[in-house]
Amino acid sequence: MSEAVKMSDRVETPGKGAPGRRAGVLPYQAMLAMIEAGQIRADLEIPEDQVQPASMDLRLGRTAYRVRGSFLPGPNATVMEKIERFRMHEIDLAGGAALEKGCVYIVPLMESLKLDRNIAGIANPKSSTGRLDIFTRLITDNATEFERVRGGYEGPLYLEISPRSFSIVVHEGTRLNQLRLRRGASAYSDAAIRRLHEEVGLIDRAPGEEDVSNGLALSVDLGGEHNGGLVGWRARHHAPLIDVEKIAHYDPLEFWDAIMVRPGEGIFLNPDDFYILASKEAVKVPPDCAVEMVAYDTLVGEFRVHYAGFFDPGFGWTGDAAGNTRAVLEVRSHEVPFLLEDGQIVGRLAYDKLTEVPDKLYGAGIGSSYQGQGLMLSKQFKRPGDGT
Repeated sequence: MSEAVKMSDRVETPGKGAPGRRAGVLPYQAMLAMIEAGQIRADLEIPEDQVQPASMDLRLGRTAYRVRGSFLPGPNATVMEKIERFRMHEIDLAGGAALEKGCVYIVPLMESLKLDRNIAGIANPKSSTGRLDIFTRLITDNATEFERVRGGYEGPLYLEISPRSFSIVVHEGTRLNQLRLRRGASAYSDAAIRRLHEEVGLIDRAPGEEDVSNGLALSVDLGGEHNGGLVGWRARHHAPLIDVEKIAHYDPLEFWDAIMVRPGEGIFLNPDDFYILASKEAVKVPPDCAVEMVAYDTLVGEFRVHYAGFFDPGFGWTGDAAGNTRAVLEVRSHEVPFLLEDGQIVGRLAYDKLTEVPDKLYGAGIGSSYQGQGLMLSKQFKRPGDGT
């Protein structure tokens, strides 16, 4: 029996019965079965690497619609009906096209759904999308909420895209967001999170030193000990286009200003600026858990942290980097300048059970970009040793 399964046997299980009937987040193999059954469908073949350990990447279709502003269709309308009312022009993405910062676009996705009544979904931007400050939200027909797919939904999927810091180039087939599917109640209670931390060490703090209240707290690292005094990056206001399909291509210094440690002073977040920071804690996600970071919590300050909120099973868990993977924090202040200081709580991790251990885990072996990460920009930028 694998170490992953042994560890899974020691943590809280979602319930009795066959995996297909258990409550929890659906793993890789369950989503593959849904694709085979036609519950997740697309006009083009869905490649295996599009399905992650506990989430699924979604692909942009061929046409983007520039619209006057964001909207929800509401219970009596489809997304296309609203697009027809508020569209300004169409953009063909087949050969790649620029989406300008500050504008709002709606793109029909390649994938559509035909869910059972007891299966619902939640969406989030992919990690690289959040680190580029691309604001995205999933929309379904008749929706009254963003990023939610109601149980039993049958129909198309759409993505609202609004680049915030950089204008970007996207293509038909570009993957900017991801979908997580769940059956029934799957959330760990605070007491269960504490037990799990005691058993497996969810962060690099001793049991009893963790802060758990509606999730496991993370704090910001502004000490500079891990990166030679570098504590963060601030997006430049006037930068070139970024083609999101180009990997390790761009010089970070064309797009970002480095933020160096200022002992005892912290940093003030400017409401007009976007920051990449890192957690002080290393994070581990056990093989039978999925995690989402709470994006905005007024109890810890008037700022939003981590646009890309999903952590898949195995994050920080497998390989040589186990125990050294930190959460990268995409931070934007609301309304007023806000002071962040070293060690200040900036977000909380909510843990969910899986129906079963995934057949593959997050890590370099499946092409995951951020295993073992510290303070790291998105994969589109060159890294030390690549000529920067």
